[in-house]
Amino acid sequence: MFLWHILSHNVIPLCIMIGLGAVMERKFQLDIRTFSKLIFYLFTPVMLFKMLYESRLSAGILLQIVGFIVFFLLVLYAIVDGVARLRGMNGGMRSAMRNSVLFYNSANYAIPLNQLVFAGNPFTMSVQLIVMVFQSILPHTYGIYAVNAHKSNKKEILKTILGMPAIYVIPVALLMNGLRIPVPKPVYEPITYISNGYVALSLLTLGVQLGQMQWRIDQLRDVLISNALRLVAGPLIGFGIVMAMGLEGLLAQALVLSCAVPTSLSSVLLSVEFDNEPEFAGQAVFASTMFSIVTVTIVIYCLRFIP
Repeated sequence: MFLWHILSHNVIPLCIMIGLGAVMERKFQLDIRTFSKLIFYLFTPVMLFKMLYESRLSAGILLQIVGFIVFFLLVLYAIVDGVARLRGMNGGMRSAMRNSVLFYNSANYAIPLNQLVFAGNPFTMSVQLIVMVFQSILPHTYGIYAVNAHKSNKKEILKTILGMPAIYVIPVALLMNGLRIPVPKPVYEPITYISNGYVALSLLTLGVQLGQMQWRIDQLRDVLISNALRLVAGPLIGFGIVMAMGLEGLLAQALVLSCAVPTSLSSVLLSVEFDNEPEFAGQAVFASTMFSIVTVTIVIYCLRFIP
């Protein structure tokens, strides 16, 4: 039942959208950099603003969630960086490997998955939204630094990061949320329209990238390593951290589930925008989405053992 539900409500819809992007690319040879710029400079910051502006979690729960995410990412970073060094990866490939594990699909995969597993519980959905916001911020800061650190100086990297609208949207949205400042309806309606289009445009962009790239057998081992770290090590580390932090109940279960989802489209978008191993990034996203049919089902079953 769980397997079919995940397949029909998550994986198949994702694959249809990705497939449409690949077909459009094969037929029309689309400009993927235009797609990536639309996502980085318009759709992502607008989506971030909407999610942060509408968030209603208490400060205490918010701190616990942020603490978990930071702890989780630090542990995962240490592991994936160690593996990349053991594999003898160069600067560009090492950053692509890290991004494929650290950036996970917390939006268009994790949100419907959360709704399924927790029967639309508003508390667990709020937890997932905070994870999603954090995962949206990370590629626009650390992610940009990671893919450019081996080929640009720090001044140029900082200039690139400061050119990303998402980092300015965050404090504005939080301030307006805290002060309950209303957004005029003529302004908020376009925000809603653009935010709703984020998932579709991101999936189509991935499809365009997959339609352009040449599948490389020599990268298969690295793709499988990335998938294992993302889909197996990720939830295991998440489970260990909720136990270490003493988190229980729905909060702990929602956080562990958030760690189990496949690689984010952000890793592909970064690779395309900054020309950093786009073939590997696309293969990692595609393969992890397919393998997640099995791994996420196992994680869902194991959630019952969290007190």
